Amino acid sequence: MKLYIGNKNYSSWSMRPWVLLKQASIEFEEVMVRFDAFTPDSQFKTKLRGLSPTGKVPVLQDGDLLVWDTLAIAEYVAESYPECELWPHDAAARARARSVCAEMHSGFGALRSACPMNIEGRLPEAGALIWRDNAGVRSDVARLVALWREALQTSGGPLLFGNFSVADAYFAPVCSRLITYALPLPDDMAGYVQRVCALPGVKAWIDAACAEHDFLEFEEPYRLHR
Repeated sequence: MKLYIGNKNYSSWSMRPWVLLKQASIEFEEVMVRFDAFTPDSQFKTKLRGLSPTGKVPVLQDGDLLVWDTLAIAEYVAESYPECELWPHDAAARARARSVCAEMHSGFGALRSACPMNIEGRLPEAGALIWRDNAGVRSDVARLVALWREALQTSGGPLLFGNFSVADAYFAPVCSRLITYALPLPDDMAGYVQRVCALPGVKAWIDAACAEHDFLEFEEPYRLHR
């Protein structure tokens, strides 16, 4: 399989399936399609032409099959490698895990918009202003805390549904955002964030993101340079 991804420092969507595959020890070839711009004639869009009907990453290629969208990729991988148990075995837990992934997929718009992923960055001053002035971000973080706490209490931890699952891969980019912007969390939820970031698959992504040394102005609303 080949997984087409964008810059690791910035591409939260790419991070999810990459972490899922890496943490599950599933072999794949990484194909980096670096961001330059998102105009139709950009190198990024040109390289994806014929691979992704949306012109976006990630894209999973398995032989002649192309799978785009992170949820579709997660489902395909889970079906292809049932021995990895990437969804919980229990039907009720599996339904809840799919629900929280779908909520992450379509929700948390204020947090996404105000706090774009920037793994290498440390922006506590920007985070403090965002937290003070943006009620939507405070609401999104409160929802994250409630969602995570319920899942951890139900499963007993250490991850959302006990063992590593699609859900933890799905929330890994959010964990990085919370760290970058130093958004306040209760101690138990800060502990979950640290456990996710310590997973070998997540740590490998973080280390590679910090080593990229790219600076893209359109991805950096709070810094003038790296």
